Amino acid sequence: MNLLVLAAETENPLVPPIPELVIGLIAVIGLIAFVIVFGFLAKKLLPNINKVLDERREAIEGGIEKAEAAQTEAQSVLEQYKAQLAEARHEAARLRQEALEQGTALKEELRAEGQRQREEIIAAGHAQIAADRKAASQALRQDVGKLATDLAGKLVGESLEDVARQSRTIDRFLSELEEKAEAAR
Repeated sequence: MNLLVLAAETENPLVPPIPELVIGLIAVIGLIAFVIVFGFLAKKLLPNINKVLDERREAIEGGIEKAEAAQTEAQSVLEQYKAQLAEARHEAARLRQEALEQGTALKEELRAEGQRQREEIIAAGHAQIAADRKAASQALRQDVGKLATDLAGKLVGESLEDVARQSRTIDRFLSELEEKAEAAR
């Protein structure tokens, strides 16, 4: 027992046993190594990581802004297209209406011109018929008068060459024929 007591007395209670000191020393060295690695990572790697993250965030935000700008521009172009399309439809309807009105006016104008030409042709035809009738009547009177005078001269046996008397006789004869023809109608 003496040895145990002596051994116990030789150990200092303030000094830890060697295996505990070794384990503690390893723990302190590990802690120092961790702080060095953490400090290195914080100084070198963390700024690069933050820089990359900031760039990605800016790129995403810029992409969103670009997408919003493109969408706004597309909406503006769509509105312009719709306005132009509506204007074109309105213009086409106006041109259709104008063409219809012009066609109607032209049709009426052509109809009136045709009616006028028809009236002129009919009037010219009537005038021509009247002139032809008058010329035919005069030619007929002369021919009938000459034939009647010749026939009367042959019947009577003397010449009826007196022009005045001949003309009166012919006129009287033709007037009687015209009266009979009108009475027959």
